[in-house]
Amino acid sequence: MRAPLLETRGLCKSFGALEVARDIDFRLERGARHALIGPNGAGKTTLVNLLTGALQPSRGSVLLEGDDLAGLAQAKRVKRGLARTFQINQLFRGLTVLENVCIAVAERLGVGGSMLRPAGKRADVIGEASRLLEMLRLQGDAGRRVAELPYGRQRLVELAIALGLKPRVLLLDEPAAGIPSAESHILLDAIAALPADIAVLIIEHDMDLVFRFARRITVMVSGAVFAEGSPAEIAANREVRAVYLGSALDA
Repeated sequence: MRAPLLETRGLCKSFGALEVARDIDFRLERGARHALIGPNGAGKTTLVNLLTGALQPSRGSVLLEGDDLAGLAQAKRVKRGLARTFQINQLFRGLTVLENVCIAVAERLGVGGSMLRPAGKRADVIGEASRLLEMLRLQGDAGRRVAELPYGRQRLVELAIALGLKPRVLLLDEPAAGIPSAESHILLDAIAALPADIAVLIIEHDMDLVFRFARRITVMVSGAVFAEGSPAEIAANREVRAVYLGSALDA
């Protein structure tokens, strides 16, 4: 039987007596469109940090296509195909939008050092970065410094950077934060345009976006998986509504 693309087994993380992740068994299949939801402090970002290597587990394991990633640094996990965005964007604010995306593309291609030369020396990098900006409707901002953009546009730049790494697994931590609701369709359109075999996991509080995006939803509460199922199953789950979803839908 083929292994999931990404999986955790009995994943735990403690800081002293404080347990922030408790026996998490989680599977992300190839091509998944999966959402991770739950109240603040539920452990959602902690789980992503454990998946990407930003945190090391106290117990349990993270596997990529059946291979244990124990001890593998964040940069090496990116090379293996794990890319992420953050709740607070991490961009080079003094560089242009195009330059930010070019750096990611060049790093993936192993030609990062060449980006110290004039941009025209790497037409292949520029071309790929430009196509990503066009997909996210950012081509009009290509020459602007990131610091000049509204925050919602900066979130889209961060997504372009993640896509420039050509991930097999794309982890999006609150990707719609700061994006006007009228523009959230741009994010969903970009995800819909991804190759079908890329697995996407989003952490998101915008329930409208979650239910438009996800084919499967995991609910976390107090560092543990509380429920998992299809959007219809999660919406109908009385315990989930009592703990989290009802208040989120009423907000």
